[in-house]
Formats: sequence, C-alpha cells, structure tokens
Amino acid sequence: MDYSLVIAAAQAAGPCPPGDEPNWGRRVQALTVDLHMIAQQAAQDIDRLEASARFVALLEDIEVEESSRRGLLTLRTPAGDVEHIRTEQQETDRGRELIARARSLKGRWVVVFRYNEKASATKSVRMLAHLMDVGDGAISVSMAKKILLDHADGVVPRAQAAWSEAGLPHSGAISVEQLEAARAKLQEP
Repeated sequence: MDYSLVIAAAQAAGPCPPGDEPNWGRRVQALTVDLHMIAQQAAQDIDRLEASARFVALLEDIEVEESSRRGLLTLRTPAGDVEHIRTEQQETDRGRELIARARSLKGRWVVVFRYNEKASATKSVRMLAHLMDVGDGAISVSMAKKILLDHADGVVPRAQAAWSEAGLPHSGAISVEQLEAARAKLQEP
C-alpha cells in the first residue's frame, strides 16, 4: 500500500486534538479516500492528454450548443483551415471548466489537445482535452516537437528531418510561424 495518501490526508486534517483520536482517525480515513479518488481522476485526465493530438490554432469563437449543451470551439489553424471541436457537457465539472477556459482565451493562439470520442458505431466526435495559451506566440521547443511529430503521423525520422530542414533550434522556444515552416517541410515530396 502507498502510504503517501494517508500522510497527505493526515497533514490536511491537521494535528490530532488530545483525546479526539477516533474522530481525527475517521477524518484522515475520509480524506485518504477522497485523495485516492482525485488521484484516479487525475491519472485518467493525464492519460487522455498523452493520447491527444496536439496542434496550434487561433481560438476564434466558443459557444454552447443548444441541443447537446457542449461547448463548440471554432479554431483557425495557421494554414487557414477551420476546425470545430467540442467540450464535455456544460453541466459537468470538466465541461464547465473547459468552456470557461476557452472563453478566457478567445482571440488567442492556443495549443489544442484533441481526442476522438465514439458517438456511435460509425461516427466519432472531435473532443477537447485541454487548451494551453501560447501567449505572445512562442511555443516551447519540446511542445513544438510533439506537435510536429503528430503532424508527421508519429514517424520520428520524418519529423526530425522537417525540423532540421526548417533550421529550428534544439532548445528554447519558437514562433507559430517557425512551426508552420517545419510543417510545410512535411508536405514537400
């Protein structure tokens, strides 16, 4: 058993008042279970992020669909393509948080973490796992390499060649335009 959750729960509960050990123990136990459930949800969220496709886009709009109560993001890629991605339903914690985050980033360049969710046996829906603000248009090299690898369909030598041909650095940050130059190298025969 991993006792780190019990230790964290005991720290959260604070010192045990003298003579109140049974109540304090129940409080620590309840907090341990809560922390365990939180850790399981966090692990699922991290797995979803790791499995997500990543790309850079301008977040043009966010609205809530009447029929599904999902957030619908309108994104424009640097190449000018428009993509629509949905959040979970507005009534869920994750849906509400992603919609609020998208609204706060409207009009900004973002790194989009997207996954496909099966809607039926023959149809899947593009879903938002996370948004990360690009800020002033600079993307860390490690994130840019992951994005380029996604665009190279996971073929590492192909992504590395495009990165080198675009003359991009091995550390630091690059601009959206520099990333697009590397993506353009992927399109060349």
